[in-house]
Amino acid sequence: MFALARLSLAPLFLGALLFHTSVATYNSCTHDETFIPDAVLRVSVETITQSCMPPKDVLLINGTSPGPELRLTEGRTYWIRVYNDLPNDNTTMHWHGLTMAVSPFSDGTPQASQWPIPPLHFFDYEINIPVGMAGTYFYHSHVGFQAVSATGPLIVEDSGPIPYDYDEEKIIFLQDVFSKDDTTIEQGLVAKPFVWSGESAMILVNGNGGGTSDTTVCNASLSIINVDPKKTYRFRIIGGTALSFVSFAIEGHNTLTIIEADGAYTQPYNTSYLQVGTGQRFSFLLNTQASPPKKTFMMQFEARSRPTVTRGFAVLNYGSEPKHAPYPPATPPMTLPATTVGFLDYVLRPLIQDEPFPTAAQVTRRVTVRVHQEELGGRTVWVENNFPWTEDTPREPYLVSLYKNDGIEFPSMQRALANSGLDPVTVAFPAEIGEVLEIVIQNTGSEAGGVDAHPFHAHGKHYWDIGSGPGTYNAAENEKRLSGTSPVKRDTTMLYVYDTSTSNNTDAGWRAWRLNVVEPGVWMIHCHILQHMIMGMQTVWVFGNETDLIRGVPIPEVEGYLVYGGNVLGNETHWPQVVEFQSDWEDDQ
Repeated sequence: MFALARLSLAPLFLGALLFHTSVATYNSCTHDETFIPDAVLRVSVETITQSCMPPKDVLLINGTSPGPELRLTEGRTYWIRVYNDLPNDNTTMHWHGLTMAVSPFSDGTPQASQWPIPPLHFFDYEINIPVGMAGTYFYHSHVGFQAVSATGPLIVEDSGPIPYDYDEEKIIFLQDVFSKDDTTIEQGLVAKPFVWSGESAMILVNGNGGGTSDTTVCNASLSIINVDPKKTYRFRIIGGTALSFVSFAIEGHNTLTIIEADGAYTQPYNTSYLQVGTGQRFSFLLNTQASPPKKTFMMQFEARSRPTVTRGFAVLNYGSEPKHAPYPPATPPMTLPATTVGFLDYVLRPLIQDEPFPTAAQVTRRVTVRVHQEELGGRTVWVENNFPWTEDTPREPYLVSLYKNDGIEFPSMQRALANSGLDPVTVAFPAEIGEVLEIVIQNTGSEAGGVDAHPFHAHGKHYWDIGSGPGTYNAAENEKRLSGTSPVKRDTTMLYVYDTSTSNNTDAGWRAWRLNVVEPGVWMIHCHILQHMIMGMQTVWVFGNETDLIRGVPIPEVEGYLVYGGNVLGNETHWPQVVEFQSDWEDDQ
């Protein structure tokens, strides 16, 4: 049931992108029966058993988890129709790692860039992929805890020659599975008192985990990844987990050559293992053995920086399928390294530098985001600069407010500058087009003195990751460490645990980014652990002023996007009235 299906998409529009920042060339139209989307994703719920876990309600996409593999090509625009077949719950779809700068309502972030899709409705997402974005991505719901299963791989193929030679590709898609269902987990995380979700029971690989033998009632077995001797394979590993920060290695294969991180090609870097946080993606090349000593090798996955070690396994299989279904070994075949803090920091380099890395002297503003767990009104919450985020903060999506109110609710730069970058009135971080930001995410001890690891993800433009370290960020010292390096662009990087306990609000490690603010939009920056997001560990950033964000599209043209359940949605009786923001994209093929 959970084998990865593939949807290779023929483009709806092909050709050269005419990019407009503040003034859009758009087309208002009806997506009626003559409109054919490039792909269709249907979010539904079924009561199923996941790898020998007790039956529970699980969200599926097109009937599986993970959902089908989407294959797109850079330099093109696609339309993907997402049906919400859930009877009672909203949903959205986020295209993790892709920027929606030219399709402002398609980022899939409820209460930031779009109203969620109501039950029994559908929404057409416009996805433009600029040249240079070829790489490994994934899609997932951005509502509540749904992304634990409502998710799937998204691959952007090169429009020209691929810079590395290999024979075939393989996908490793990682997920967590919990004993509780999504609703129970969500309710517990916001309850008074707080009820933890429990740790992940198992790491799933391509939807499979494994029972103990073929005599068990559920008869779940491991995923098998078939290879041939003496070939080069590109493995795309996708951190689709909800919680687990995963360490990974392959038995008997000690050289994994990293060639891509978060959708950007890198110079080759050899390692014997990988660490993959939720939201992160890597490609690595694996040269298979010419004469392997045995037919099957275990691929071992273990959670790190958690109180318990959750494991998962898959099988690297040479030649024909094994006669008997593989199950997890009684004893793990490998001893994987403990958490490597700063893994790949300062050593991973871009294959091509698409724009100059801004120097410290070019940075116009540094914003420090302090993350902290505390008790607030009887709830256990995560706060950023003392503000928690919930899915009704605000009650109306920021982008909608900015369109409807003509700037009345626009975040104030003056208030933000007086409050460490955060406007406390709109609870948003504003930035002006042309700024060069240095964003420092500063980990701190909780009220109880605990410290957690956090994979931080930025929507919108990818940033240059400029490293991490213990204690408090020191710009001058970090600049010394950056000397002679060439940072890579990322969209998800780890805030590590250096000490498992400290005193309340004491600095306990940092992660720093640098980026040019060039693409207007309303973008989320958040920890990608689903539990932490629900508990408030996310913020919204508003790049650009009112004119930049509105893009010259009159408000009446986008009326359907500005209300919950608006006519931009379709259902059994109504075709959606949409704005095609890429109407200047012409078919020249």
